[in-house]
This record gives sequence, C-alpha cells and structure tokens, in this order.
Amino acid sequence: MAKKRPQTKAKRPQTTGGARTAGADGDVPVVGAREPCPCGSGRRYKACHGRAASHAATELVHRPFEGLPGECDWVALRELVPAATVELTLKDGLPEGVPAVTLATVLPMAWPALRRDDGSVLIGLQNDTSSGDISRDLADTLQRALEAQPGTPVQGRRAPADSPRLQDLLDPEGAFEPEVHSGFEFWVPDPENATPDVAASLERANAAAIPTVKLQGVDAAYWCETPEKNHLRWVMPHAEELLLDALARLHAAGRSSLGEGTRLVGSFRAHGLTVPVWDLPSGVTAEDVEKPAAEFAERLAAALATDAPLTAEERRARGGLTNRQVTLS
Repeated sequence: MAKKRPQTKAKRPQTTGGARTAGADGDVPVVGAREPCPCGSGRRYKACHGRAASHAATELVHRPFEGLPGECDWVALRELVPAATVELTLKDGLPEGVPAVTLATVLPMAWPALRRDDGSVLIGLQNDTSSGDISRDLADTLQRALEAQPGTPVQGRRAPADSPRLQDLLDPEGAFEPEVHSGFEFWVPDPENATPDVAASLERANAAAIPTVKLQGVDAAYWCETPEKNHLRWVMPHAEELLLDALARLHAAGRSSLGEGTRLVGSFRAHGLTVPVWDLPSGVTAEDVEKPAAEFAERLAAALATDAPLTAEERRARGGLTNRQVTLS
C-alpha cells in the first residue's frame, strides 16, 4: 500500500496562483502566459509573476497533514494501512442532507470520493494527487463530494492553488480515531448486492490486504502480518534528526528491540515524518507487542531528552539506521 512519489522541498504550502497572484503593489490579475505581465515589468507573464504561480501549483508540500488532529495517523493511513476508516468532523458542521463524512484509505475503482445514496460522503486517502499539496487536493475533493448528487462518485482533478486545505475545513478540536478493518466491506452497505464492477474491485482489494492492527497503548503504531514475519510500523511526530539520535542511543545500548526475537531494522520517511520499523517473529501478535511498545515509548522519551554528544558506538548505530531509511513520499 506504500507508494513512492517524487519529493521536492517546500516546508509550507504555497498560496499564490490561481485567479490572482500577489505582486509588489498588491494583487495582479492573471493573464495569458505569453501576454505582458500586468505588473508593468515589460516581461511576459509566464516569465514574471506567472512563474511563481506555476511553481506554487506543482511544489510538494513537505508535511501536508501538519496541524490536523492525528497527523501521524493520517500518514499511516495514507501510506501503510490497507483498510481503515475515520469519521471526520467539519469545522462548520455537516451540510443539510449529509449525515456523515468518512475518510477511507481507498474506495472502489480508486474513486477519489463517493456520495452515497443516503447522502453520506466517503473520501479516499490513498489516491494520487497532482497539485503537490495532498491536503489541498483532498479538501477540493471533499467540497465537491458534499455538493455531488447522491449515488455518484467524484473524479479527481488538480485543486486550484488558492482553494482551501483540510486544515481550513476540518474541526481542529475534532477527534481522529481510525478504525482498521480486515477487508473493504465498508465500501457498500450490502456487499451481496453490489454491482459487478464494485464486487470485482472488492474481491481484488480484499485479496491484496495485509492483516493490520492498530496498537491501543501508544499512538500511530500499526502491527501487520506478512507470510515470513510480522512487523510493527510506528509513525512518530518527532523531528527526524532528534529521533534518529534517540534511536541510535537505544540501539547502541541494546535497548531498541520490542522483546525476544524482535529487531529495529530501519525506518520510512513519509510526508515529513519518520516511521521506525521493527521485524517481529511470525508468532508475535499485536496483543503481544502492546506492553513492549509502551515500555519502549518510555525509553525513547528519556533518550529524546538527552542532549549529550553521541558516542562512537552510537554514531555507528545512527549510520546504520540512516542507511536503512526508505522514503515513501
């Protein structure tokens, strides 16, 4: 369920572009790319203010879910979890005729969104986006889904550069509590009476889903089962360099495992956050790892609070962890 995407550097979302672009004297109306720029520079628009607008529309936002409740779980559901749903709380409340808005990892036929017959809305999180800002694209999809006719899917598009982001639409105090599913039956109220296309898509998705469980004792940690071994993938909110130092301290001291036969093997980078990964023996269940994970969280907190320079052994451990990083986004 993980996807590799090109990455450029943009720590904050860009807001220029679209119908107007900011200039030295205020807003400059957008004209044709080959026409003279309205700012009076004498250059064509595409070589003047249009350049910033074009760049803003394509530059990748480094942490698209920053500021949302449950940022770490947003990243996990985007990149790591096959089947999960979350009820979303809108800042302005639900519109009339929309009983619920639900975020889902994926939807049938990879639809970006679906307005169900009862008026409720499902939004797919794992779809490819084109604007460079996943938050803006999802917000645009959400707004269009709220206005769609019941019983219709919503197609993807590039969100306008000046359109709202999820941070503008969702309640910042709203809970974000993922429910992990064993399959994708949540797609349809009555799977036995689904259309042939949806039924086929449901069968393919269920066959490919890796069994996954969210731990209850720590935040944003997900156990998964694979044929040869199990894994724990834990999305963490800490700054990458600080986290790698802390993990290196624990690793060098032999305190980075989650119990006998387990091993910290590396990490993912995803949407500006770091995701340490442990290999677990195939017999180790999610329930088995709850207590070791909670104990590790305490050790990690102490290591994060340490600011002493790394020892030679700790630097070697850090180098090994860094070499085993994989960027997902």
